[in-house]
Amino acid sequence: MLQQFRVNLDEAILVPGDDLKATVAGIFGKMGVPPEDAQLGADVLVLADLRGVDTHGVSNMLRSYVQGYQSGQINPRPKMKIVRQTPSTANVDSDRGLGIIMTPKAMDIAIQKAKNVGVGMVTVGNARHLGMASYHAMMAVKHDMIGVCMTSCPPSVVPTFGAVPRLGTNPIAVAVPAKNEPPFVFDAATSSVAANKIGIAKRLGIKLEPGWLADEHGTPIMEAVDPPEKHILLPLGSTRELGSHKGYGLSCVVDILAGVLTGFGYGAVPGRPNFGHYVAAYSVDAFTDAEQFKEMMDEWMQMMKSTPPAPGHDRVMVAGQPEAEVEEVRRRDGIPLHNEVVEWIRDTCGELGVDCRV
Repeated sequence: MLQQFRVNLDEAILVPGDDLKATVAGIFGKMGVPPEDAQLGADVLVLADLRGVDTHGVSNMLRSYVQGYQSGQINPRPKMKIVRQTPSTANVDSDRGLGIIMTPKAMDIAIQKAKNVGVGMVTVGNARHLGMASYHAMMAVKHDMIGVCMTSCPPSVVPTFGAVPRLGTNPIAVAVPAKNEPPFVFDAATSSVAANKIGIAKRLGIKLEPGWLADEHGTPIMEAVDPPEKHILLPLGSTRELGSHKGYGLSCVVDILAGVLTGFGYGAVPGRPNFGHYVAAYSVDAFTDAEQFKEMMDEWMQMMKSTPPAPGHDRVMVAGQPEAEVEEVRRRDGIPLHNEVVEWIRDTCGELGVDCRV
């Protein structure tokens, strides 16, 4: 995540990951979520914070989930059901379950199928917010598998030349195992900026970069601005001249695979709070020797990282490297939380009668 979206460490409150996880699990429990599911949901949220993906961690998502449970939009005790399957595929009805809890279960199905036949693909419909997509993709890595995760989100992004949102931020995550190097982990929205970063920008009082947003009429804003009250997100690339048709096209692919293919609809239909998810696991051994593959991945990543940097830059990195480096620091020093976030957590714990370790 760009540095301007980080909480200023001089103003932050550092919280150990285990304490934050226990507190979040307690809050989920008060929402009626079973203990095992509460622990899983807390793990997904806190790992996002540990890896520096603050947009999808406790700071930004927990209060939204609490509101969803309290309003009845999210089912705390869903009855997940496989509605169709083959040896390599499955389609799951998540029964309005929270995506950060239901999608790992779908990935477990995909991994088991990949163990049996080499590849497993699972679509998840009637779903709710996914959280950090790379969490689910990374589940496959420890099984010597390549993991993929996508999610079809409610509309907030205009198509190229469009004036009305038709697509979600629709992220794509791919996680690949290596031998000695940290896994290659790509996780990015197909919009120019993740929607949650707008909220962070407001909280931190920072300007948004040119090309991140369109005005309420769909015209790209090509200058740095304070977060406007009325705005629309742009596809990756911002304008046709800068390649927005590529972000638009990738977002459409996500809508099809993670939305239409589920049979439960897609981001724009039936609309908020509907989400659809897609996870896949590819067993490396189904294609080549896993150890040789991981050794070659090490070699490939070292090649990328040894690229001479352009003027003004210190180094070249690969996907997943910045997050792995942040995780090492935050596991040691704690997760930096904004004062406003800490106050909300403490107030919520007080209201719900949760043991607050934040």
